[in-house]
Amino acid sequence: MENGNKKIAILIPAYNEGKYIGKVIEGCLKHRMDIIVVNDGSTDNTSEIVRSFPEQEGFRIILLEHSKNQGKGAALKTGFKYVIEHDYYGVITMDADIQHDPDEIPKFIETVEKEDPDIIVGSRFHSLKGMPFDRILANTISTGIISTIAGKKIRDVQSGFRYISSRVLKDIKLETQKFDLESEILLKASWQGYNIINIPIKSIYYKDFTSYFHPLIDTLKFLRLVFISIGWRIKFIQVSRKIGDIN
Repeated sequence: MENGNKKIAILIPAYNEGKYIGKVIEGCLKHRMDIIVVNDGSTDNTSEIVRSFPEQEGFRIILLEHSKNQGKGAALKTGFKYVIEHDYYGVITMDADIQHDPDEIPKFIETVEKEDPDIIVGSRFHSLKGMPFDRILANTISTGIISTIAGKKIRDVQSGFRYISSRVLKDIKLETQKFDLESEILLKASWQGYNIINIPIKSIYYKDFTSYFHPLIDTLKFLRLVFISIGWRIKFIQVSRKIGDIN
């Protein structure tokens, strides 16, 4: 979609999402925006389903592929690289498992048109209907901790439904490869003074939805992220002081 000179794409990282990816793409077609799908080494028919869509008039469905699974963060970085190289103004990221409603994409576009923020986070916390209790608890705790470290109120740090401007993608050096990349973006953008705003989105969990959340393993992964982020923060402060001394 182009708004003046603001060409914005949809980015969908996907790993073994053959069951849902077709529905997600179908829901996005009406918005007539380039759709970038990064197949992260899937062993199912994810790629075949993406390729089965006919060529569109006025916009494209772009399939990028990893030969082996590298993690959601790596898939996002592949998509971000494409976005930067092809001069998009920004990108809207969505999950491939139909937890995000494509009908809410215009909310992000309208907010970009009116406010031109650097990052928009779709927050599910205004309506938690249908969200499993363990996810509510984990999201609440992680959101509080990451917001504290970031020094900025971010209402849903685990939400993958976001808008990110290319100016942020070009400026921030991303180091992680897995799900923690989404928190890394928010932390580093906050420290560098980028404008991050929250907008409400639906919380969608279908009856046959399979959760891959593991309380113990994912808690340990989050604690690891917290320790790493403290290191990032110390490094950022040190660099800022050096720049201040030079100036």
